[in-house]
Order: sequence, then structure tokens, then C-alpha cells
Amino acid sequence: MKALILSAGYGTRLYPLTEKQAKPLLPVAGKPMVEHIINKVKEIDEVDEICMVVNQKFVSHFEKWVSGFETDKKVSLFNDGSVDDADKLGAIGDMKFVIEKGGISDDLLVIAGDNLFDFSLSPFVKFFKEKGTSIGLYRVRPLELVKRYSVVELDENERVLNFEEKPEEPSTNLIAICLYLFPKDKLSLISDYLQEGNNPDAPGYYIKWLVQKMRVYGFVFSGVWFDIGDFKSYNEADKAFRGGEK
Repeated sequence: MKALILSAGYGTRLYPLTEKQAKPLLPVAGKPMVEHIINKVKEIDEVDEICMVVNQKFVSHFEKWVSGFETDKKVSLFNDGSVDDADKLGAIGDMKFVIEKGGISDDLLVIAGDNLFDFSLSPFVKFFKEKGTSIGLYRVRPLELVKRYSVVELDENERVLNFEEKPEEPSTNLIAICLYLFPKDKLSLISDYLQEGNNPDAPGYYIKWLVQKMRVYGFVFSGVWFDIGDFKSYNEADKAFRGGEK
């Protein structure tokens, strides 16, 4: 199994912090955000390589960071060549880029480089082995917050029945987070999606498309989770993670 951490965005809502520093390298509780993520990924025995897709603007920052970061998992950087928000490949475009550039033919765990959490990923991997294509889910409160994300409805077997990106009137507080497990024999569907001219950026659009093509299952996580999109969420995450080692 390979892990892919999406780290090529530009985090414009966190300017000026991210004008000269990549968001995944911003400090949270005294260490780069991405190290918290990797510390969770490295607990998964099946993962033998952690791939990080980065952009041309900040590739030297990531190279400097990874040269001093010690971990028992191989960490590989993939530069997508973009230099600003206008020419980025988008999250789904970056997934395709790394799969092709890295010759990935293993099951793939995909994580957003700006999502922080304290829960273990091992139960998610076990769920995936039993079910197949799986996405991470989380319950948010208040319901108003759901409008920022993708609302998900499951059946009694945890299969995704409905997936709606940024709903105006959410029917539930169960949302999809950027945490996916794709079987190796389904990776080619990412290229199919892009070849149809679909949105290459927001991953939720790909999952919505995928749900219409095949069985997709949802695993509900509990614990602490942050989507670091603005100063409020960044400060809240830093405060929460300073409360204890995550």
C-alpha cells in the first residue's frame, strides 16, 4: 500500500502566512502540520511508502524539511510543476500525476495535507480490506458547518447512497473528509474521470462521480479532526494539539 499526502495547494485563505510557506509545513503544536499526519500514517504496517505531491513554488522548502525528518517509512516528493493557484493541477489532477509519475500499482491511501486528526487509521484500513473503495466520514456540529463540505448518506451496510457537495440544505451532519482508500485495480478511474472533463480540483466531485459508477463505502471516524482552511481553524488546531501529544 502507498500513501499520498496532497500538499501542492497554495492556501490562499491563510495569506500572508502561506505566501512564503507551504500550508502543510506551518507549525502546529511546535512541529510542521504534515508531521502529525505522517505520524498517523506510519502506524499502518501495510504502507511501505509515503508520497507527497508538492508544487514548484515550495518544492525547495519540502526538500529541506524532508532531509531533516526521520521516519521508518520512505517519503518521496513529487513536484507537479505549478507555480501559483492559477496553474495548479488540482487535487484530482495531482492524484493522477503521482500515480503515473510514481508508477503506483498498489492500493492507495489519500490524505489532504491540511487535515489534522488524532484518531488511528488502522480501523479504516481493516474496513477497506473488507469492503473495498472507502472514504472517511465525520460528524460535524452545528449543521450549518455541513454546507462547507460534502454531505453523505449511508445504508445499513455502510455503502454510500448519496453524496452531495456543499449542500444548501443538508439533511445530515455526516460529512466526507479528504481521506480515501482506493484499490489498485480502480486507480485508472481517476484518469477516466478527468478525461471526461470533470472538475480536477475538489476531491468531493470525484467521489460523487465514483458513487454513481460503483460501490463506495463510508467509515465514520470519531475523535479530533480539523480542516485547516483559515486562521480560525488553524489557531483552534494548534490550541487542541498543544493540549496533548497527537
